Amino acid sequence: MAKTNAVKSETSNEELPPVAETLPAVAETEDVVTATDSPAPVEDAQNIDEIVNSLKSLLSALEKLQKVRQEVGDIKPLIGRMLDGELVIGEDLEQLKVGVNGLTRLIRAYSDHQTALTKAQPARKLLDQMLKEGKTD
Repeated sequence: MAKTNAVKSETSNEELPPVAETLPAVAETEDVVTATDSPAPVEDAQNIDEIVNSLKSLLSALEKLQKVRQEVGDIKPLIGRMLDGELVIGEDLEQLKVGVNGLTRLIRAYSDHQTALTKAQPARKLLDQMLKEGKTD
C-alpha cells in the first residue's frame, strides 16, 4: 500500500509573485530570434535551385527568340513591299511564305520569353543580396 505524505502543500495567490515578475520581458531581450528570421537551409536550397532553373529557362527562351527573330527579320522588307501593294514573285515569294509562318513562331517565342522573364525576377533580388553582402565582407 502506498504511503501518503502528511505535509500539505498549499500556497495562496497572495504568496506567489506575479508571472510578469518571474519572466524577463520580451521587449527587454535584444537577441530574440524567431523561426521567420532565418529560413531553413533546405528551403533556401530549393529556392536557389528554382532560381537557377528559372535563369536557365530564360536563357533558353532568349536563344529561341533570337533565332526566330533572325529568321523572321529577313522578311521585314518583303512584308513592307507586300503591304505597299507590290507584287512579290519567285524566291522572294517563297521567303515571304516561310517568314509569315515564322511570325507565329516569333509570337510564341516572345510569349515564352516574357513568361520566363517574369519567373526569373527573383534571381535579381538574390543576386543583389549576394553582391551587397560580398561588398561588406
